[in-house]
Amino acid sequence: MPPAFKPPIPVLRMFSIEKATEFYIDYLGFQIDWKHRFEEGLPLYMQVSRGDVLLHLSEHHGDGIPGTAIFIPTTNLEEFNNELLAKQYKYLRPGIIEQDWGMKEMHVVDPFGNRLRFAERI
Repeated sequence: MPPAFKPPIPVLRMFSIEKATEFYIDYLGFQIDWKHRFEEGLPLYMQVSRGDVLLHLSEHHGDGIPGTAIFIPTTNLEEFNNELLAKQYKYLRPGIIEQDWGMKEMHVVDPFGNRLRFAERI
């Protein structure tokens, strides 16, 4: 039987649990699915999700490279943009860009330099 593949789960580097929570949970509206540490005082590894999007956030050295860009296919992008703007997040007020290749995109940058590109086909 041939291998079956599922959508990949990006691993993004984080340097502050508090900033990651403020950005991914409070601002973007993701939820924390689980957290893992090998023992107290060691780096945290956790999964956050919103809808079908799963992201792993890691404090482990070597997991992810700050500045990573991920492309997230999205529906109702304008509604999501309005949701974010209504939160009055002090570090970011994203807009929507209409691209020449038939996509609308909203780019957000997390506190660690990772770039999330939410995109909807026009």
